[in-house]
Amino acid sequence: MALQINATNPEHPALLLELPWHLPLEEWPDKYLVPLPRGISRHVVRYARAGDEVVAVKELAQRPALREYELLRDLDRLGIPAVDPLAVVTGRTDPDGGPLECVLITRHLGGSMPYRSMFETTMRPATMHRLMDALAVLLVRLHLAGFAWGDCSLSNTLFRRDAGAFAAYLVDAETGDLHPELTRGQREYDLDLARVNISGELLDLEASGALHPSVDPIDFGTEICARYQELWKELTRTSVYPAGKHHYIERRIRRLNELGFDVAEMQIEHASNGDSVTFVPKVVDAGHHQRQLLRLTGLDTEENQARRLLNDLESWMATQEDYAPGDPLGARPEVLAHRWVREVFRPTVRSVPPELRGQMDPAQIYHELLEHRWYLSERAQHDIGLETAVVDYIRRVLPQRREPLRPTEE
Repeated sequence: MALQINATNPEHPALLLELPWHLPLEEWPDKYLVPLPRGISRHVVRYARAGDEVVAVKELAQRPALREYELLRDLDRLGIPAVDPLAVVTGRTDPDGGPLECVLITRHLGGSMPYRSMFETTMRPATMHRLMDALAVLLVRLHLAGFAWGDCSLSNTLFRRDAGAFAAYLVDAETGDLHPELTRGQREYDLDLARVNISGELLDLEASGALHPSVDPIDFGTEICARYQELWKELTRTSVYPAGKHHYIERRIRRLNELGFDVAEMQIEHASNGDSVTFVPKVVDAGHHQRQLLRLTGLDTEENQARRLLNDLESWMATQEDYAPGDPLGARPEVLAHRWVREVFRPTVRSVPPELRGQMDPAQIYHELLEHRWYLSERAQHDIGLETAVVDYIRRVLPQRREPLRPTEE
């Protein structure tokens, strides 16, 4: 059988032909390899250079290689965070004509790290919690797409920090299976495997002295199940709100925030029976909101202020007719963000008399107005609107302040 390279891109075969397919992967010369950290795998895996790209090469039998290749392509079409499949190489033989195992090739995920490499230096428990959150997000997204992983573990995941966000990527789909929809039993089986695998991997780290002494491996394995269940419930429960009751949407965002997740994307579909809202979660690191708000609007704020303002901005953008995420004809987020600053943020702040603002900067004023609107809307059980909140805030809240009054610039 002749050497065959099945690739997703016509450019890849020519680049990949330069690699020494006549040798077992364990015997590849160093000149072809890239010294990047590798996770634990049941197969031989190496990083190699193909043209300008770094690729991960994994040896395994032909049938599972072809199956995993197709599964990774399916996940890519579904927009699931996973490694990018490039090719499958079959028909490999050694110089004596003996058969060699098939090879699956994926693109190296830039900036990613296997979990063991991340634990080479002591990792604080708070950071570990965020990594577990990222894995919980990945597992939820896989299950929402109908993908049963079959072997969820830290070893089968790559972690990456991107613009302050922690993200987890599936790196091994060999045991996976794609369905139109998963049953509760399929999800719980995946979740139980995750609990056992993660606790076992952390126990291994503990034995090697790489785990923080305050971390209990069993508790952490159990925690990911609890985080998954909370997130699954919050994302999958029915979310159809009466038209105009935007404080209900804000309540959902707050609930996700309390769980430790942020809203990466929000979609609102208008219907006769109300507004249907869909959320996509993500896990972020400290300072992320400040950087994002500054990039979108030019407003330089504190982290908690930025988070609150970004939630309001996202809610406002979702109500604009020309907001169409992913549509090249829709308004860009940066354009809408500056429109929000011009039409919403600045007029609202200016409606508060300068002599009543005290030492509060514009971002804090707007943050407090949003909090006051939330309080009034919850009490009234409908969205009272920002203008009404401003009037009540000026009349009832500001006169009670004891701090020295000093106007600030906007």
